[in-house]
Amino acid sequence: MGKRIFIVLLGVPGAGKGTQAKMLQEKLGIPQISTGDIFRYNLKNQTELGLLAKRYMDAGELVPDEVTIRMVADRLAQEDCARGAILDGFPRNLEQAQALDEMTAPDGGVSLVPLIEISDEEAMRRITGRRVCRQCGAVYHIEFNPPKHDMVCDRCGGELYQRDDDKPETVRNRLYVYYKQTSPLIGYYFCKGLLVRVDGSRPIEEVHQTLMHILAERGILPQD
Repeated sequence: MGKRIFIVLLGVPGAGKGTQAKMLQEKLGIPQISTGDIFRYNLKNQTELGLLAKRYMDAGELVPDEVTIRMVADRLAQEDCARGAILDGFPRNLEQAQALDEMTAPDGGVSLVPLIEISDEEAMRRITGRRVCRQCGAVYHIEFNPPKHDMVCDRCGGELYQRDDDKPETVRNRLYVYYKQTSPLIGYYFCKGLLVRVDGSRPIEEVHQTLMHILAERGILPQD
């Protein structure tokens, strides 16, 4: 077995990290790991860490870094991560980044950190335009992927609505939290020579091809 690959995707909310992570997962055969998925899994299965996180959440408090770090460490120890992982939403701050360095040190550390860049205006446009079907959960966008009939799902005829997470005031707050907590990671990974900037405003497939080219260039992927 070759060296494990650990890719950390950075970028503001709406930059397309999740979409690119799924495409990389398909090409590289290593799992996308999102903190949201890990939290949902631990809460649903009432694991020791899930119950611990729930205590903080029920009290209206933030889950401490050490709990999140332990959840990620458990996930990276699973069999499907034998060749590495694509991290989306972790690390969120410097403490988590240092913990990830320790976790991945036996395998040579983090391999690459693509920063998918879009403007704040573009992030607002992408997120606030989302509409979700109340019945089947189908996702639309009023500009990029509108339904045939206004506010009605093409699939099931259900009502479309805007989630609270996608409302302008919430998106602005999410951007604020990103700049406050996560943007210091840009400097952290730049100093390590791992950061690569990618223009996320281009079409999805173009962004993916750029990432694949960078991986090949860095020797993380075999050159064709």
